[in-house]
Amino acid sequence: MEKESEDQKPEQDECVIHTHPVPPGELDRYSVEADPHSERDIASYVEGQAPDESIQHVEKIKHEIVLGDVYEIWDVTTDKDRWWVITNLTNLYSQTHFPSLDYTLSFHIGLMMRLRNRSDRVDSSDPTPFDEVFRREEQAESKHDSALEAEDYQGVGMLLRESLISLVGALRRRTELSDEIDLPKDSDFNGWTDVLMNQLCGGSSNKNLRQHLKNTAKETWQLVNWLTHAKKANKTASSIAIHSSQTIIGHFIQILERDRADKTDACPICKSRNIRTHFDIDILPDGDYFMSCGVCDWSNHPGDKEG
Repeated sequence: MEKESEDQKPEQDECVIHTHPVPPGELDRYSVEADPHSERDIASYVEGQAPDESIQHVEKIKHEIVLGDVYEIWDVTTDKDRWWVITNLTNLYSQTHFPSLDYTLSFHIGLMMRLRNRSDRVDSSDPTPFDEVFRREEQAESKHDSALEAEDYQGVGMLLRESLISLVGALRRRTELSDEIDLPKDSDFNGWTDVLMNQLCGGSSNKNLRQHLKNTAKETWQLVNWLTHAKKANKTASSIAIHSSQTIIGHFIQILERDRADKTDACPICKSRNIRTHFDIDILPDGDYFMSCGVCDWSNHPGDKEG
């Protein structure tokens, strides 16, 4: 039998190099630690910031703890770009301009510290059930910045008034109320404040907190209505009304979230306290929050229950 020539010998010792990339849309199939709810949150954020791009892959890289604050770092691939997305507060950075992750994280932490020092406003960068509230409040700020005449500052009061009415409207749609309660009219801010705080901040142990919230809200409502009709409305009064309204918005949202978080402080499946809150605009009737566990696959999303 003739020996094989050198050209005929199989090249068994050569290393085969993978030269073609895996399509981004296929990468999810090989992810070991998928977190679909958080991935959905990040994808929704990028879609809002880059509406002309289509999300192809979302992957959590790691998280860093700096001075007690947790920053999650995500790698997001779209049909046009690749992004770093870093949380707390959430922001995105093109990997074309920010190729170094360490540099990007340091830049992000510095930027977020500056933003926190500049403003104590409720963060409205992510989708929430309070988008209308934030929009009207931002319109009031914009009008305040350009105001000259008394009627301009009166207009600020009108926008703040609508923002507060939208606030109690958003809260009552997400608060379970007894059928026995005599519900106020939609525009009755003080009436709804009493009903909602009694429900969300009830009990004898919360008496002082509940009374503070009610008093602060009613005084703010009185100030905003006075500004709306004040013939000598001025910049100082307008500024104080804006800051008072922002305080009430922050307080009410915090109370709503505290009530929601207290109901589920541990996962019912694995008992972990790593419970995260998400918002899904597709939950009927107009979007709502849901919770998921960071350790196991549990969530109370209505869609997951149906499945």
